[in-house]
Parts: sequence; C-alpha cells; structure tokens
Amino acid sequence: MSSNLPPLAHRLRPKSLDEFIGQTHLLRENGFIARMLKAGELYSLIFWGPPGCGKTTLATLLAEAVEADFHRLSAVTAGVGDIRKLATRGRDNRRLGVRTVLFLDEIHRFNKAQQDFLLGPVEEGSLILLGATTENPSFSIITPLLSRARVAVLEPLRPADLEILLGRAAKRLAADYERKTVIDEAVIGRIAAFAEGDARRALNLLETAFLNLEASREKLEPADLAPLLEGRELLYDRDGEEHFNQISALIKSLRAGDPDAALYWLGRMLEAGEDPLYCARRMIRFASEDIGNAAPQALQLAINARQAYETLGSPEGELALAQAAVYLATAPKSDAVYLAWKRVQKEIRESGNLPVPLQVRNAPTGLMKKLGYGRGYVNPHRARENPARIRALPEGLKEHSFYRPSENGYEATIGQRLAEREAAGREPAEPGEVAGARGKRGDG
Repeated sequence: MSSNLPPLAHRLRPKSLDEFIGQTHLLRENGFIARMLKAGELYSLIFWGPPGCGKTTLATLLAEAVEADFHRLSAVTAGVGDIRKLATRGRDNRRLGVRTVLFLDEIHRFNKAQQDFLLGPVEEGSLILLGATTENPSFSIITPLLSRARVAVLEPLRPADLEILLGRAAKRLAADYERKTVIDEAVIGRIAAFAEGDARRALNLLETAFLNLEASREKLEPADLAPLLEGRELLYDRDGEEHFNQISALIKSLRAGDPDAALYWLGRMLEAGEDPLYCARRMIRFASEDIGNAAPQALQLAINARQAYETLGSPEGELALAQAAVYLATAPKSDAVYLAWKRVQKEIRESGNLPVPLQVRNAPTGLMKKLGYGRGYVNPHRARENPARIRALPEGLKEHSFYRPSENGYEATIGQRLAEREAAGREPAEPGEVAGARGKRGDG
C-alpha cells in the first residue's frame, strides 16, 4: 500500500488542457483563452474566482501550452526582490526568444508599492503575469496593472463537473491504496453538492471518507459521510466583496418589499459571523433613506431593534432585528426626504451664503429691530395671520421646492397639508396680514 502520498488534489492535477474540467466559457472554441492559444499568444491575465475552481492549474497548463519558462510565487511570502530577479531572468529569456511566465498566487495581498513594481516588467514584456485572486480585482488590484492585464472570471465548478472529477478520483484512490473499495454513486453526488463548486474540498472529502472506511468494508456509502458533512461553511468575508454583495441583497430586498428575501439575507450574514449591530445600523439608515415619512415610525422601530439587541445579545436579540427587517420590508416606501436633502446640499454648494430673510432673523436688540430684523414675522401658534406667507427661504429660492412628498403611506397626508398651505399662501392678503406669500412650488 502506498504511503506518504501528496494530497489527492495534487495527484489528480491534469497534465493538459484536454484533461482540465470546468471553465468551458473560457476554454471552448470561441472562448477568449482558446482563441488566444490558437494564435500562439499568452497575455497577462488576472484569474478571479472562488477557491478550488482551477486557477493554479489553469495557469500552469497555459504556460506549458506556449512552452514558457514558468515560475510560481505567493504574494503572501514573495517581495519586490523576488520580482526583480524574475524580471532580470525574463529579459535574458526574451533575447533567446523564450517567454517568462510569473504565476502570482493571491496577488491581492501585494500592497500598492509592490503592485507598482510589477508594472515595468509587465509593460516591457519581460514577464507575462498570471495573477490569481479570490477578491474582486476592482477593489484589490491597482488600476494601472488592471489596464495591462485581462481579467478572466472563473466560476465555481458545477456539480456535474465535480462528479466527473470525483469519478476519476475514485479510481485513483483504489489504485494508490491497492483496495477494491466500491464508492457508491450517491456518495459522489452528495460530495459534489456539498463542496459548492470547490474541487479541492470535494477531493479532500472523498479521500478522508475513503481512508476512514474500515479495511474490511468493500463499499463506501452515503451514511459514511455523515460525520464529515455535519456543518457547511458559509461563503463570507467581512472585509471583502461577499460582504458588500450580501448587505446589498438585504437592502434591495427591503426596498423591493420582500420580507422573505430580507430575512434570508439577514440570516445569511448573521450565520456567517457578521456583526449584528452593523446590520442594525444599515436598517436604521434604510428607515430614513427608503421609508422616511411614508411610515415615520419605521425609524424608531429600527432604533429600538438595535437597542433590543444590545440588551439581549445573541441569539435572543437577533429576533428583534428580524422583526425590524420584516416591518421595513412591508412598510410603504418613500425616498422623498433623501432626495430633498440631496437637493438642499446641491443648492447650498451652488448658491453659497445667501442672506437670511429679515422676516425670520433673530431680533434680540432694539437696533436689530430698527434695521428690520424680524419685521413681519408672526408666531403661527398665537397669531391669526396665515403662516404660509412667512418667507423663510433666502431671496431667489422662494419658488424652490426641495421636499416633494410621495403618495405612499403617511406621506400622502403630508402632501395634502403642503398643498393646502400652498393654496392658502396664494390668497390675497387681508389688512394687517403678512405680505409676501410663497409662490407656486417649483422644481428648484
């Protein structure tokens, strides 16, 4: 029986592109990598994809396909000195007509200065860069380097692809360990589904189950997998793209009025280890930005949910977050306050320091009163004059309308009140009433 064997994933690494499984969108006849190789070329590429989808294997096979001098480094341990040595080797190789390929694993771990150093060798062609990353290159790779390389998006392997790979692995295991163990097809199907597109995980699971099986047993069955499939690791990175993808899904589910989807994405984030208070903060923001005055109580309920979680902790406090998510999803929506605030900010930037109208200025001294500060102002609580005729906006903005309520929820009532106020402001002034009615609510 063989001993001290390398991992099964390494033993099964394909020897040619014909043996490679998956990524058909890149390798099929009209795929851009297939077209590139057909032309005898190899360009700098950034392989972006999840773990176990074949980034390292594909890079190795591409270098072999063009008979390049291949070098593999990890951005975790490599530095500028390593790149400098390879760049020198690459220049020497170019004079001999040989291409030099650098496969840089986890390229996103290189800092900006290190990535900057790659620009020269890649630009001059002394190095063909094949970078691999699980992080979104838009966030983790500097723009100049992205402009010199093409991004190849690799997909998780499909269950059907994994079943083919596991079928090969079953034969290899029997040969390597000199055993006649039969692996049930249901075992292969369950592992393929559980691995979620990760070939390395699938192969490790199969090998572990195979080696854990008693030597006297002749068949590996689904029941033998139970101890290995008790938990499922959720894909999530609190500082990476998946974090932003899932919080985006939560917010957009709330905005779409879908409580089921909102609960699902909230649950996914919490189960994966997200800070519940982060979710609470985002729901508080949502209550103002997307619901606003259509359901004014939404903001208080979201704040209460956060306070409830702080009081109870996990897991009890998570129910309060779930309650808030359902309410926010089903509440009437309006972004009128959000848009009004944006209009106000834009107007302030454009028009600058417009003076406060005399009518609404503070007049604590006799001199200020003589200068007209506060003249014509009436307190709506204590005067009969129409408050709609108080001019509070600066001159030149009195026709502007920043807040335009929707017809949803309570905001419809607000809209009716503002319409009544506007109509009252257009009535002729009676003797003794305040002049200077606000005109028609314009678009601003």
